[in-house]
Parts: sequence; structure tokens; C-alpha cells
Amino acid sequence: MWGGRFAEGPSAIMREINASIPFDKALWRQDIAASKAHVAMLGACGVVSGEDAVTIRDGLDAVAAEYEANGVPEDWDLEDIHMTTESRLAQLIGPVAGRLHTARSRNDQVATDFRLWVRDAMDQAQSGLEALQVALVTRAGEHAGSIMPGFTHLQTAQPVTLGHHLMAYYEMIGRDRSRFADARKRMNRSPLGAAALAGTGFPIDRLMTAQALGFDGPTDNSLDSVSDRDFALDYLMAATQCALHLSRLAEEFIIWASQPFGFVTLPDALSTGSSIMPQKKNPDAAELVRGHSGRISGCLMALMMTMKGLPLAYSKDMQDDKPPVFEAAGLLALSIAAMTGMVAETKFRTERMLAAAELGFATATDLADWLVRQADIPFREAHHITGAAVKLAESRGTALDKLPLEDLKAIDSRIDERVFKALSVEASVAARKSHGGTAPEQVRLRVADARDALGLE
Repeated sequence: MWGGRFAEGPSAIMREINASIPFDKALWRQDIAASKAHVAMLGACGVVSGEDAVTIRDGLDAVAAEYEANGVPEDWDLEDIHMTTESRLAQLIGPVAGRLHTARSRNDQVATDFRLWVRDAMDQAQSGLEALQVALVTRAGEHAGSIMPGFTHLQTAQPVTLGHHLMAYYEMIGRDRSRFADARKRMNRSPLGAAALAGTGFPIDRLMTAQALGFDGPTDNSLDSVSDRDFALDYLMAATQCALHLSRLAEEFIIWASQPFGFVTLPDALSTGSSIMPQKKNPDAAELVRGHSGRISGCLMALMMTMKGLPLAYSKDMQDDKPPVFEAAGLLALSIAAMTGMVAETKFRTERMLAAAELGFATATDLADWLVRQADIPFREAHHITGAAVKLAESRGTALDKLPLEDLKAIDSRIDERVFKALSVEASVAARKSHGGTAPEQVRLRVADARDALGLE
């Protein structure tokens, strides 16, 4: 490719460190599409003849058919997917293949291909996350009134509904989708035609190629066009935040599936057994999702460090931009699919959840609130009174609503029999009707809103 400048070929070490075909062959579809758009523009602008443009286009289709059928061959002497395709094109159509690279460089070529690939990855993430949201909303609707303990510090705090809990993850995933959408909009400009770094002297039409490839328009600075990898970092940042949310959801299922909790029975298809302990049903899919979040965040760090301090324009360091993005995209897709299946197929043991909600004095706040509302006691004083009641119930090994009225009145004479209407977990949940609260009627409203947003009947 560049033998005219060098008297000797590259050493074996240089050949191995320089070749990117083992990983950038994943860009072949984008490379073919961008090349077809480029040659169509060259023909339309008279830079190459119409006959040559058609010959090259048909040749690219033939190369694509070979790749689809047999995969992309790895010849390290050709270095990358761009020269691999151009070499095969020359074998099929002869010297006219050399006209394809007119008015472009591998710098703008790879920048375009990579943008197209990342854009596709963003679209795939959006599709997968929408399916996860559908699963969350569906199960939340089924369990809008199913009571479970709500936790802070993994200690029983207040009773909530399972539907409310699942809808919290719906909100998180919604923010993830918005991050991918924002990133996609920001990156949707075409660098094709920026050439090596300074643009080209050929009379090309960059708007034509941008539109042909589904971009909103061409990039506006040729130096930035070939050296920008913000779009890849944006993708990895969105993927990392999404992976963190998936990891949190996975951890919930891991804890809930443990015998001390027993809140869920995980689907067999997403669990494994033990080689020695026949009773085991391990939440391996969830644990791997939790683990993948670390690898995905590591991919973000890797690319950030690659791009740190690079002068304009292109540097060979940037060849290392693709492996972390490819790795993260694959891990994210698996994680989304695993958690979608887990949410959709898990059996929720609501009787265990309800029993757990009735332990741990989860309605203590309701007692304090009752004292504020019914006895006109300042909340801090009510908090102190409630603490005394909890201490008494704990010493007797009973629930708050099982304490005799006389004992409660001994703590504070302003307590009367009406308090018992507020101390059940059902009453506690039903009382929290504020917007976004856990009351079943509020959960059903949020589920209805979500189903509308997702286009569900």
C-alpha cells in the first residue's frame, strides 16, 4: 500500500502491532455502505465517470456478498478492513477499483465507518432497553398492590409495593434511553470527505454522501472530523451508566433469590447449578450482568486514556478506539437481554414479601405521622415517642400494631384506638398517595402513563 515511500517492508513486530483487521473487520457493512455512497457522489460530481462508478458499485456489492457468505478474510499485510475491501475489489473489477479512493483518506473513511457502527449500536441499545421497559411495566402492573419491604441501608424502612419498586427501574432505564438518544443526535454528522485532515481539492458534494448515509449533514471542520472520537466516548458513557443500572437491578434479584429472603424464584433458563451441591440454583446470569458493569466501565476508561493528550489530527493510537467500544456493546446487549428475560419470567413470591414487610417495624413512620396529624404533635417529638414504642415492641418480640393500647397510652396519653388504622402495612402503603408515591392507585397511574409512552394497549 505504501511501498513507494519505503525501501523495505515492515518487520514482523510492526506488521503485527499495525494490523487492525482482526477487530475492525466488524465494520465491513459500514465500510461497504460508505464506499458506495462515496463512489455514487464521485460519479454524480464528475470526479469519476458514470460507467466507472457503476462498475465500482457493483463490485462492492459482490465483495459484500462474499463477506456475508464466508466472513472477512484476515490478511495482516492489508492491515485493515478498508484495504482488505479495496484489494478484493481490485481482484474482481481490475484497476478501476483504484478510483474509489479518490477524494478520501483512510482517516475520514474509518471515522465515517465507526460513526455508522456506533450509531447502529445506539439504535440496538434503544431497542433492547425498550423491551426491558415493557417487561418492567408489565410486571409492575401485575403487582401494583403487592406489598414488600422498602429498604434503606438494606434495613427495613417502610412498606412499598413491588410494582412501585419495579417502576423505579423503569425510570432509570428511561434516563438511559434519553442519554443514548442525546448522544445519537449529537454524533449524527458525516466526516466523509474531510480526507486525511485538510479536506480535498476535488469538487465533491459532502452533503450528498451525508444524506445517503442517514446523517443530518457533514461535519464542519476537517481536522476535527478525522480526530473526533467524542461519539464513541458518548456511547461508552451512556453504556456505562446503563450497565450500572442493570447491575443494581441484577443485585436485587441476587439478594431476593437467596434463601433468607426467598422473594423470587428465578427462571431455570437464567440460572445454573453446582457441580457438587445438587440443591443449588445459582443466579449466574444476574451475577454476570453485575460483573459486566465493571468491564463496560473499564472500556470507557480505556478509550478516555487513549484520547487523552492527542494532538490534531489523526494519530495511530486511535486505532485502539474500536476494541473497547465493540467489547462494551457486546456486553451491554447481553446484559440487557438477560435482565429483560429475568424480569419477564421470574416468579415473585408475594406472600414472603408481605411477611417480610410486616417485620422490622416498617410502619413506625406511620405512627409518627399519625401523632402529627391526629394529636398535633411536632414531628421531632412524635419521632421520639415512636422510638419508645418501637423499643417496647422490640423487647416483647411483637409488631407495633400488636401492642396493647394501654401500653401505647403509657408511652404517650394522646394515643387512642384510632392509631391502629394507621399501623398495618396495607394502611401504610395506601396512605402514600402523593405524586410518585407507593400507593397502589399511584402505581397504577404511573403504569398507565408508561404504557402510553411505550405505545402499549
